[in-house]
Amino acid sequence: MSKLPQIYVVSDSLGETAESVAKATISQYDADIEIHRVPFVRHTDQIEKIIDDAAAQGAVICHTLVSRELRDDFERLAKEKNVRYVDILGPMMDMVTEESGVSPRMKPGIIHRLDEEYFKKVEAIEFAVRYDDGKNPAGFKKADIVLVGVSRTSKTPLSMYMAHKKYKVANLPLVPEVQLPHEIFEVPPYRLIGLIIDPYKLNSIRSERMKALGFSGTANYTDIDRIEDELAYAKEVMRQLHCPVIDVSNKAIEETASRIMAIIQRNKEIYGDKY
Repeated sequence: MSKLPQIYVVSDSLGETAESVAKATISQYDADIEIHRVPFVRHTDQIEKIIDDAAAQGAVICHTLVSRELRDDFERLAKEKNVRYVDILGPMMDMVTEESGVSPRMKPGIIHRLDEEYFKKVEAIEFAVRYDDGKNPAGFKKADIVLVGVSRTSKTPLSMYMAHKKYKVANLPLVPEVQLPHEIFEVPPYRLIGLIIDPYKLNSIRSERMKALGFSGTANYTDIDRIEDELAYAKEVMRQLHCPVIDVSNKAIEETASRIMAIIQRNKEIYGDKY
């Protein structure tokens, strides 16, 4: 049986794409084939050393080098040393360029930056669900933003909207009869946002909510005096927390979220590493 070659995986970024191809290839063989991953190759002298090593080991190479110059250097040096290789990205990019007339960006690692952005968003969405409605006060310390306000001040929609902007948002409903968790007082004021609303607007929103749930008539939840008491309590809590307050009356989720994110961004610039 012939000796199985080692596979050198070479990339100008992390090398995960090339390694995935190498692993998919190896999976077709009932044998252990060794992979050497060489990431962040950006210079010809690096390529020269890799090819010398591969030649000495009798290895083959697959690479995902983006730069045309590096690919040309790689091809030249590999031919000089009789090292067999596969250029994974180059032929595909050349074909797409020929068919479309559009030149590639030639920036290494773009796919991984996109993946990182995607996973940050997913993580933020999962965070918003996990720490919605004060379900787990332990999440307050981990949050980028903590929203506080009475029921129906758009805390949950805002949390989800900003999660799609990659902010980890927790929220806490303020109810006079429910004791505040001690964790809320451990959150720095620059991460807190208070939400208030006009009492009559809130009355209208809550009344529509009750109808949607199939309830008719009046209830404490929609009573204007009760609502004013809740808002007075909420304002006092926000005063104790020393947090900025936003009136969400007649504001779209996007508008309120934009104001919140602007405040948080400013606070990040002010507090830097403390944030």
